[in-house]
Amino acid sequence: MVGDKARGEMNAFQRNESKETLFTFISAGDDPPKGDFPLQKKSPKLCGSNYPLSIAFIVVNEFCERFSYYGMRAVLTLYFLSFFHWDENLSTAVYHAFSALCYFTPVIGAIMADSWLGKYKTIIYLSIVYVVGHLIKSVGAIPSLGNQAVHVVLSMVGLFLIALGTGGIKPCVSAFGGDQFEEEHTSERSKFFSIFYLSINAGSLISTFVTPVLRGDVKCFGEDCYALAFGVPAALMVLALVVFIAGSGLYRKTPPQGNVLLEVCKCIGKQLIGEVKMVTRVLFLFIPLPMFWALFDQQGSRWTLQATKMNADFGIYVLQPDQMQFLNPLLILVFIPIFDLGLYPLINMCKLNFTPIRKMATGMILAGLAFGLAAVIEVKINETDMPRLVPKESLIRVLNLAKNPVQVTIQDKDLFQQPVESFQNPAEYSKLILNGEQQSLHFTLQHQGLTLAFNYTVKEKSVYSLIVFEAQGSLSSRLITDLEAKPENGLAAVRFINALNQDVNLTINSKRFIAVQKNYSASEYSLLERDIYNNGKCITETGEFPLELGLLDFGASYTVVITNISGGAVEMWKSEDIKANNVHMAWQLPQYLLISAGEVMFSITGLAFSYSQSPASMKSVLQAGWLLTVAVGNTFVLIVAEAAPMAQWAEFVLFTVLLFAVCIIFSIMGYFYVSVDPEDLEEKEEKRETSSRGNMIGLVTQKTKL
Repeated sequence: MVGDKARGEMNAFQRNESKETLFTFISAGDDPPKGDFPLQKKSPKLCGSNYPLSIAFIVVNEFCERFSYYGMRAVLTLYFLSFFHWDENLSTAVYHAFSALCYFTPVIGAIMADSWLGKYKTIIYLSIVYVVGHLIKSVGAIPSLGNQAVHVVLSMVGLFLIALGTGGIKPCVSAFGGDQFEEEHTSERSKFFSIFYLSINAGSLISTFVTPVLRGDVKCFGEDCYALAFGVPAALMVLALVVFIAGSGLYRKTPPQGNVLLEVCKCIGKQLIGEVKMVTRVLFLFIPLPMFWALFDQQGSRWTLQATKMNADFGIYVLQPDQMQFLNPLLILVFIPIFDLGLYPLINMCKLNFTPIRKMATGMILAGLAFGLAAVIEVKINETDMPRLVPKESLIRVLNLAKNPVQVTIQDKDLFQQPVESFQNPAEYSKLILNGEQQSLHFTLQHQGLTLAFNYTVKEKSVYSLIVFEAQGSLSSRLITDLEAKPENGLAAVRFINALNQDVNLTINSKRFIAVQKNYSASEYSLLERDIYNNGKCITETGEFPLELGLLDFGASYTVVITNISGGAVEMWKSEDIKANNVHMAWQLPQYLLISAGEVMFSITGLAFSYSQSPASMKSVLQAGWLLTVAVGNTFVLIVAEAAPMAQWAEFVLFTVLLFAVCIIFSIMGYFYVSVDPEDLEEKEEKRETSSRGNMIGLVTQKTKL
């Protein structure tokens, strides 16, 4: 929501400036408007006020468009991870590549609006592109439509069109809303921008909460319903376009102002060179700013991925991991009045010189602290992870399903010093060091005075369970493969071992059926949503019996051994292979609090400061520069994710250190920055021009006398 909140807040600082100075590239020359544009007309007013009726259509359009964009983006990372089965680094890289593109394309929209089509037609045409992108993206999420290559191509084309659409209209919609007001209604225009900003946050807040529910709680095609999660935002974008077109007859439409690039070149070579220098000084201060956005936009990628490895049970409600993003717009709406009406006045009362530069530096520090907390939480999360295996390493444990303790010995390996008790839940896996990519190991089992030997081949980077059981009055064993990592996205994994002398068919829920052969055969793992499963069925040759598995928790892996059927009930033993996520998702709240507070101090203050330091004809240039800092920040994240993969906690620490270092550099730059008043510059320029004209008149007069 960074660019949009920036837009809204920047407009809130617009008081007596012309509406043409915001969010579009303004021509400096005197070329006449091109094309046929109607004369400006007065729009009907809302309820007898000075507010044009046309702004109602613009505000509703903005709400629907922001719902569309943020709703789609909220589930994007998990879509890459679960639907495409990409790894976390690739998913993060593509997510930030898309985000970066969304902040590069406003330049295209600004040029189209100012040089060619005007704002109204630019919004219409690019909104159509936007809608087409959403529709292609939604179709690409239908599992039955083609193979994965088709899904990837459709999704990438859809995302490109969405980026072109949302970025292209970004510099146009708010400025077009400002165009609806007459010059004398500056107060109403400023209030409109506050309402406009509220619609941005409302759309973001609702969509980031609702679309993850559509994804996770609604099932279609037998899995998470990404087609619906993308389809609803697509429908909202269609509605946004329809609403905007519906108000067409009410809008005041200003014509384009000529070739932007040509006019900028003219202004550099003419009298506006002083204004260009002012803008250059502010743009120079923008150089360190992308690092803040590099951290901020990871709420939708790395922080969402972190949430998938946490416990999301809040008692009355189980939160989806991608729903945590709704905290940011919610906290922003809470923090803005607290900061403006409470914190900043209190600091002023204490006679502290809390300059804009210092506010922005404080925002950077808060964002860095947020990532420091994220690193600490990541370390705690890793405590329940499976160990990372390197070449020539494997993990093994023993499940003793016999009636008495068993002593297990592996030749040349110093493992299992104590006998393994019957149905003892192993505390952890033991590490095997191999002499190559695979190795044949000799196992010896001692049970009630008997010694039995077995040979099994073990492969590197694999995880095994040695099942020991009694069969036909003797001891036997099997080596089965376990999961090598936690189930992704907070899912639970469960498999079954059938200790009966007859085959069984198991029903876990209405859609999950598992057949397990007799005599200690093991099923494959099944991935399930975290839930209590007490309504299953176990069907055997002798009848049908209820199956109660109990809670299958977030990120856990279970082995369920069916040991007997007695008294019309299934007797079983459940072992936790991989521990459940034990760090609660509520621990992410402090980092969201810090980064949201940092955004208020950094983003809003930064835009207000840059707005105050730029002349009227250059304010849109600074807006474009600001949006480009967001794009560069996202580009930096994708480079780190792909070029320098590392442990997640280490990456969080890296970004923390980098932002602190950038904060120091920015503070030094700000210390030497001297604030200026653009109006003073304009007055000096006018006086200089007046003096120059006076001198020229004097010269002409003297020449005439001669």
